[in-house]
Amino acid sequence: MRLGMTFAAAFALTTAGFAISAAAQDATAAITAAVADPMRPAADTARDANRKPAQILAFVGVKPGDTVVELMPGGGYFTRILAKTVGPKGHVYAVVPSGFANRPGAMDGLNALAAQYPNVTITATDLSSFKVAQPADVVWTSENYHDFHNGPTANIPGLNAAAFAALKPGGVYYIEDHAAAKGAGVTTTSTLHRIDPAAAISEVEAAGFKLDGQSDLLANPDDPHDKAVFDPSIRGKTDKFALRFRKPG
Repeated sequence: MRLGMTFAAAFALTTAGFAISAAAQDATAAITAAVADPMRPAADTARDANRKPAQILAFVGVKPGDTVVELMPGGGYFTRILAKTVGPKGHVYAVVPSGFANRPGAMDGLNALAAQYPNVTITATDLSSFKVAQPADVVWTSENYHDFHNGPTANIPGLNAAAFAALKPGGVYYIEDHAAAKGAGVTTTSTLHRIDPAAAISEVEAAGFKLDGQSDLLANPDDPHDKAVFDPSIRGKTDKFALRFRKPG
């Protein structure tokens, strides 16, 4: 009996390993196809060398069937890639602030994108209390976290609490942003449009998340951290951090 139980346990572990390997292969194939999607604009693909989308999605762990909440999607650079990666059984909720959505013409680009990708839903709401229709596997924001500190309605605790509530147990909160000088905290969020990664980690962990991984894929040690991210000398080449947090569960 002991031998039978041991064999059964070993078989279960082996089959589980095959399942994990197959899922990883499926995710890699989906990400590769998404980055190669011919519907992506040339202006987006021209940025791939600096933004490393395939490696970043793999770091986050995005896979087919996932529900992803993307905060402040901008022009949709990652929205398109996420939509193709999660596929028809997954969904992407692109969340924008109501104030932005109310500007004339501000939503034209995102609405056109959503018309191309039927698994994308545009949601205009207060970022500090956003909700989506189903529990998410991933909440994602890239190059925007510093901006959430700016303006009279800024509410970082509310934002991070909303992200925590939106995720399934074990879900991932991904933050990618322009790094400020070490020790700068949040003092340059509105001037240089940068934030100290240590400050971001502290704020997100205060909401109940656990830091699950950091990547230097987007790091640039030659960035002096003293110029605004729009300065021509550094634009597109800033030192950026990539943080993966997980909701305990």
